[in-house]
Amino acid sequence: MEKRQLGKTDMQVSVLGFGGAEIGFEDATQETVGRLLKGALDAGLNVIDTGECYEGSEELIGKTVADRRAGYYLFTKCGHPRGIGSEDWSPGSLLESIERSLRRLRTDRLDLIQLHSCSETILRKGDAIAALQTAREKGYARYLGYSGDSQAARYAAECGAFDTLQTSINIADQEAIDLTLPIAREKGLGVIAKRPIANVAWKESHKPIASYHHVYWDRLNKLRYEFIRNLPLEESIAHALRFTLSVPGVHTAIVGTTKPERWQENAKLVEGGMLSEAEVASIRERWEEIAPSSWIGQT
Repeated sequence: MEKRQLGKTDMQVSVLGFGGAEIGFEDATQETVGRLLKGALDAGLNVIDTGECYEGSEELIGKTVADRRAGYYLFTKCGHPRGIGSEDWSPGSLLESIERSLRRLRTDRLDLIQLHSCSETILRKGDAIAALQTAREKGYARYLGYSGDSQAARYAAECGAFDTLQTSINIADQEAIDLTLPIAREKGLGVIAKRPIANVAWKESHKPIASYHHVYWDRLNKLRYEFIRNLPLEESIAHALRFTLSVPGVHTAIVGTTKPERWQENAKLVEGGMLSEAEVASIRERWEEIAPSSWIGQT
């Protein structure tokens, strides 16, 4: 699998990374996660990204692949110690969270610790950033990152405190391409694309039940990309993913699944490499024609 240098870090990351949210929120078994992650590592993946608030995700990763720790880069996030919906950006809470993540992941050091979608106001106060810097000084993490979107992500890219930026980039979420990525490239930040296949929100002919998919489903119904209308589902997914990886400055795209066989399928999706300039231009032009300024990045 193709690898790209993650900005100014020393990490050569696979263009596909594993996102750990689904295995936590969907109650995947340890056996399933073991087969999934070991198969992915065998296939060339070397990025595992999770978060302290993804329910049992960190524990599952630690239990199943801690013995292969030298074979992958390990990223996690902090700021929501009591789960999604909770927030605590105090330095003490953030450091406790990072220490807890290390125990759960059964490792003594993270490759990347990320502030998880805190506001621009929190970033500007500086205490949360200082807590991550303390974590790095203590040897808990090699690099520091911000995971989030829109104006907060822009400030994170500008402020000089971070080595990486994780932000939403896909066919239904392109604000970052103009707002944030030019700054990230200028600053030499590693860019991790989240939601790179727009949750495959177009796979259903009717509006999905899960509200998590609604924004992208609504946007895609207005964008009406030709490739979605004309290609079989798997080919359209591949086209969408390859678009994200064709955006200048993107180094890796985080994709989650609970299905062991899906990882090999995902790896095949990117075998065609980047889209042509004309294919990228077609998607960008459609976005610029249809998308209002209110279509901001989705956290």
